[in-house]
Amino acid sequence: MPSSLRRMLRQLASLAGLLCTLAVQAAPPLAIALNSADGTISLIDMAAYKTIGKAVACKEPHHLMPSPDDKSVIVACSASNQLVFFDPLTGKEQRRIRNISDPYQLGFSPDGKWFVSNSLRLDRVDLYNAADFKLRARLHAPRTPSHMAFDANSKFVFITLQDSNEVMAIDLKTMKKAWVMPVGPTPAGIVMTPDNRYLLVAIMGEGYVEVIDWKTQQTVKKVPTDTAAHNLHPRGDGRYYFVSNRSVGGGSISLLDTKTMAVVEKYDVPGGPDDMEVRADGKELWATARFARRVQVVDLTTKTLKASIPVGSSPHGVFFLDHAPRK
Repeated sequence: MPSSLRRMLRQLASLAGLLCTLAVQAAPPLAIALNSADGTISLIDMAAYKTIGKAVACKEPHHLMPSPDDKSVIVACSASNQLVFFDPLTGKEQRRIRNISDPYQLGFSPDGKWFVSNSLRLDRVDLYNAADFKLRARLHAPRTPSHMAFDANSKFVFITLQDSNEVMAIDLKTMKKAWVMPVGPTPAGIVMTPDNRYLLVAIMGEGYVEVIDWKTQQTVKKVPTDTAAHNLHPRGDGRYYFVSNRSVGGGSISLLDTKTMAVVEKYDVPGGPDDMEVRADGKELWATARFARRVQVVDLTTKTLKASIPVGSSPHGVFFLDHAPRK
């Protein structure tokens, strides 16, 4: 091939790459919502607050989470035993990892070593290498392992057991159960406080957040929020957490101060708010409404509902790149 032709082909390839980059940069910021009952993801134009497309995910997906580098949105496909990775900029599928047994809820340890998958239907927690997703250990977890949290040093992962009303701690060094302690009825979301001192557990059965000193396995406080306290998400300032109260007949989101362990604000969010995400500028809170087929957007300045975006059936997670810090 003549050198002039090779040079022209290289120039054309460079131009094509530049055009693709410009197209991505010109596209509106995208939010991705997971529709569990439909097996799809909804693609939302964040500037217009409007769904602009859908993509097929898999059978019976239950949660989504970003990869540690935010370059992928990972969908947990419980019934089809796989993980599906999507590009958060475009919503296009990137890859699939099969033979991940019954993934319901997912988590990466802070040190990047572990990938943990809760198998709610099979009463089991699986530990994988985060680098290659190879199975390292499989632990029995009666009953109904739901959400998870890690300590700051990646020594433990803590699992809520919804149907036995317990929290279980797994030692990641030994890959064995460390302890189990009773909590309130139907525990769901769980997070570690920014100072690594307490676990916060959303108690759906009675509508409060249980504050646990995890080193002594003692409950130190119960903070009332609202009916069906379900999940927790950081505001991004190292102090406050949002608590979604997923009641069937209505719904609300509470703001919990981890310094005083008290609710300081509450917003009406209809439709059973579930999973949440916060804009990087701290002005908007996005939440999936499980029972209303919508993503609800709360204006955190006016403390009112700013937008209600139709999506698919039983939305169970929302993510966008322009998010606040996860602390």
